[in-house]
Amino acid sequence: MSENPLLKPKGSKVLLLGNEAIARAALEAGICVATAYPGTPSTEIMEALAEVGEQCGVYVEWSVNEKTAFEVAYAAAISGLRSITSMKHVGLNVAADILMSSAYAGVENGFVVVSADDPSMHSSQNEQDNRWYGLLAHLPVIEPSNAREAYKFTKLAFELSTQYKIPVILRTTTRISHTRMPILLEDDIPTQRNCKGQFKFDTSRWVLVPGNARRRKLELMKTWSAIRENEGREPLVTIFNPGIEKAIIAGGIAYSYVREALDILGYRDKVTLVKVNLPVPLPLKPVKQVLEYSSEVLVVEELDPIVEMQVKDIALTSGFKGRIIGKELVPVNYELNLETIYNAVSKFLGLETTSEKIWSSVEQVRTDPPIPPRPPVLCAGCPHRETFYILKIAATKAGLKTPVYTGDIGCYTLGFQKPFETQSTCFEMGGSIGVASGLAKVVSNPVIAVIGDSTFFHAGIPPAINAVYNDSNIVVVVLDNMTTAMTGHQPHPGTGVSATGKQTTRILPEKVLEAVGYKVYVINPMRVKESIEIVAKAFEEYRKGVKIAIVSRMKCALEVARIARRAKIVLPVYTIIQDKCTGCMACINLTACPAIMVEPGAKKPRILGELCVGCGLCASICPYKAIEIANTPSPDYEKIWVEL
Repeated sequence: MSENPLLKPKGSKVLLLGNEAIARAALEAGICVATAYPGTPSTEIMEALAEVGEQCGVYVEWSVNEKTAFEVAYAAAISGLRSITSMKHVGLNVAADILMSSAYAGVENGFVVVSADDPSMHSSQNEQDNRWYGLLAHLPVIEPSNAREAYKFTKLAFELSTQYKIPVILRTTTRISHTRMPILLEDDIPTQRNCKGQFKFDTSRWVLVPGNARRRKLELMKTWSAIRENEGREPLVTIFNPGIEKAIIAGGIAYSYVREALDILGYRDKVTLVKVNLPVPLPLKPVKQVLEYSSEVLVVEELDPIVEMQVKDIALTSGFKGRIIGKELVPVNYELNLETIYNAVSKFLGLETTSEKIWSSVEQVRTDPPIPPRPPVLCAGCPHRETFYILKIAATKAGLKTPVYTGDIGCYTLGFQKPFETQSTCFEMGGSIGVASGLAKVVSNPVIAVIGDSTFFHAGIPPAINAVYNDSNIVVVVLDNMTTAMTGHQPHPGTGVSATGKQTTRILPEKVLEAVGYKVYVINPMRVKESIEIVAKAFEEYRKGVKIAIVSRMKCALEVARIARRAKIVLPVYTIIQDKCTGCMACINLTACPAIMVEPGAKKPRILGELCVGCGLCASICPYKAIEIANTPSPDYEKIWVEL
């Protein structure tokens, strides 16, 4: 059908990311609706589906937040259509309200909720283990141990959801989401499907007033018990080498590490290995079977002791007299790795060995010289760099003393670093405005809430209204780079483009803020001096009690570079005129731009032309006018940076 690997026919072997494998499996399962809010490590699922959705007859949308994404997909599932929604682990917090209710009401066709957890917090503010949501909501959780299983178990999750008429959570982690594996496609994507659902009116089921909810809770618990009793089958639980006194129970990526560690130790056939792909609820029969002949059991899992806790409960009711070990040997914090699991398994087996054996047993790819560490930094030309500089200078000019800049989730969170120091807090999506509203009631400092455009639409509007309604004296600053930059440039309501690239209504943050009572100033941060004057004026009005919002609009530098390349637009490249430069380092100290560097032993900085994208902040800051454009840029190049 297409060169897109997601559309290859049955029998093809394709190299897919774990997330892409989930997308392909969902297509094979016959989904009609797919929704998400972008969040690493889940984003590529919906990106993959958006590329082929129209061709496959699937409705795909980037929703305004995870709760809305869940609701849209759930609406399809209660109307008899298969659907999928995906989000990162903290996104499920946003959708938790509807998740709990959906467990009671159930579905009419398969509905899979992908929760992509992020152990070690590579891209997140916490590393919560979302298997707890399965226990909390009484919903089954399926967990693959590699990308190939992500493909197979996505289809199994749809089957389970269809059979029991409840949502099923598919829990992945960063290593599963972002690992590539060759996958043999088992089925074709249905070419004909009826994606017109039928909503069956049933107030006793869909209207969860207390009387109905009480009845539905009892039905849910019957289903929960049935799954625990009946779903101990393969591949949900697989037992290797039954009958050996020492047993290891593992699931997810932990199983892959355990298996490799046993191979290195030469113990693959000397222990009972239980592979658990349904950690919630943990099936009773296979666990009881293993406990009957085992004297010692090691439970290996990433993050919290979800399986360990259930194994101990089953052991307690089964009269098990042996020993169950888990988090005594397996860390509860951060993602697991082969060395950690090798050491834990070795101790459990009573072997005196060191992890050095790992490196002599597996081929290691080494680099010479070693790759230097790369701390996170705002990109060269990032519009947030301009805005942060403007805010600080304007605050000083307006006489704002020690302002508190409440921050939010996005690229701009890096504003906590020097020299910006314009993010004093960062907790969750939308928290900047909500926390600012509270701080304004209890501290004497000026309070400035900084939030991105996508985050504003996701969770910033209710607290912005709350601040006006409850008369909190704050400034709201929306950093509008016209995309969801941190997760890979997905569209949002402020872009006027849908997930599949169609033009739609563009919603401007300033119109929303004006409608709820703010006096709004829109600035172009490329025009640094002009913007400083505007923001200083806004801050002076804020000191008088006026509800102020500032929208700083300038395209993400990465998007600008892409657009310029495609349109053959030449962007300016700046250079430092060494005869004019005094070595004051203002360009370095005030911007922290990665395109400006001081070579070892040098007394003056220079600009790396290959990194410069022509934002011009350094030239605006230089007190000696020593920074100039070195090339001949295209006329009106500024137009691709800014849309006012």
